[in-house]
Formats: sequence, structure tokens, C-alpha cells
Amino acid sequence: MARGLGASVVPGRVGVVGLGLMGGSFARAFAAADVEVYAWNRTRSTLELAMIETVTGELTEQTIGTCELIILAGYPAAAIDWLEANASQVGEGAIVIDTVGVKRVICERCEAICAGRPFTFVGCHPMAGTQFSGFAHSRATMFKGAPLVVVPPEMDDFARVEVLERLKRLLEPCGFGSFTLATAEEHDRIIAFTSQLAHVVSNAYVKSPTAREHKGFSAGSYKDLTRVARLNAPMWTELFLDNADFLSEEIGTIVKNLQAYKDAIDDHDAARLEALLAEGDKIKREVEGR
Repeated sequence: MARGLGASVVPGRVGVVGLGLMGGSFARAFAAADVEVYAWNRTRSTLELAMIETVTGELTEQTIGTCELIILAGYPAAAIDWLEANASQVGEGAIVIDTVGVKRVICERCEAICAGRPFTFVGCHPMAGTQFSGFAHSRATMFKGAPLVVVPPEMDDFARVEVLERLKRLLEPCGFGSFTLATAEEHDRIIAFTSQLAHVVSNAYVKSPTAREHKGFSAGSYKDLTRVARLNAPMWTELFLDNADFLSEEIGTIVKNLQAYKDAIDDHDAARLEALLAEGDKIKREVEGR
């Protein structure tokens, strides 16, 4: 059933765990809307910088229980570890969400941690970001118009609706453009293609020796394909391995498709190459609705 807020919880107050690109952007968005934000960050100097201009105070044992919304914005394992260590401090009726790019491992572990406790965990993934990382690159408008993928918790329908509606209200300062409901497995299967594969391909593409000679010969195509080659290697390693089955399947598919192009080019088979190119163009137009 839907839970009321405990006496210690301050309505609307937000806690942010991790002040990197995602956590920092959440903190800035809420601060810009005059919402109280309390934060924790592994690197103390970043937290102190944020407390000058953005963050109201530090997220501690004394303030965790006062937050109606807590956002886990760290790496997958770090997000799980923080919740496991601090679950007993989370206030009654609070909502805890994450920003992690995989959902099966996060939702399974975090839902288990909050089982029987008086707060709710909701798996989330903001579909926004840049190729840069860190608090310095965060911005209050990061999520404006962006989709938010939401994995609803296992609970009765009325309670689920109440939690999701309250979550939408709490996240209004962020300006999300849409909320997409999905299962954890559905999210991970699709994100392996839309995000993870793109990072793998971009990162592999720049390993050509010719990449060092591109200046003066490159324009939009090169920039578009290499934008996400620059990445946070430790974070993406963790994400890729947490979604290894779906990502490996997508890599296998693109390897097979690239081999078809290579074979047609090696054989100087113009008809087959033109057919492959036309097929890709047709699919792109179909999926984009034009």
C-alpha cells in the first residue's frame, strides 16, 4: 500500500549520492528550483565545491532520513554498496532512485535491500549526458526534454501509481520530457543497442592508425561517429560487464553486418554493395518515420 511520509522526512527535500556528471546535474537542477539538496561524494573536495554554490548540506546519518527523494548517481557497485550501508537511515515513505545505465543487477539488488523497509526503490535511467564526466561538466539543464526510463517496483497497482505520480512530481525541476516504463530486462536489451554498442563502435573506430591523420580530412561524419569514443573507462567497463549477454549479442550482429560489406567490397560486387547500402538507408528511414 502507499506509504505516508515519516515524521523525520521533509517534503520535497532531495539527497544526491555521487556528484559526477549525473548527480551534479540533478543537484544543480534542484538547486535552481530552490529545492533543498543534501549530497554525499567520495571525493571531499568536490562536495565542498558543490556546497559553495549548489548543495544545501552534506548527506549524513543525520540528514539521510530527512530526504523524501534520494538519487543514487554513482557506478553500479557503488550505488548498491551505498544503499546497503545506509538503508536503515532512509526515512519512512521516501523514494530512492538510481541513474545507472543497467537495470537488472541494480533493481535486483536494491529491491532486495529495501524489502521490508518503509521506503521504495524505483530503478531509473535518464537518457541524457555528454562524453565528458565530473561535476565540472554538470549543468542544471542536462535533463530538460530528455526521456527518463523507469522500472516500476513490484507492488500492488494502486501503490505503484501513487509512487510513480509522486516521483514525477518530485522530479519536475529536472524538466524530463517523457517517462518510459519498462522491465529491467527490456531496458538492458534495448540499451545494449542504443547506447552501449554505440560506445563500443565509436571507441573501436578511433583505433585505426588513420585516426591520427584525420585533421583537414574530416567533417560531420567523423565527429558524429567519434563523439562517444571519449568515455569514462572504469564506469563503462562495469556497465558493459553487467550487461554482457545483451551487449555481446549486439556486437556479434554488427560484426556479421560489417563482414557482409567487406565481402562485397573485396569482391567488387557493386550490385550486392548497393543492395546492402540501400537496405540500411531504408531501415533508417523506417525507424525514423520518414
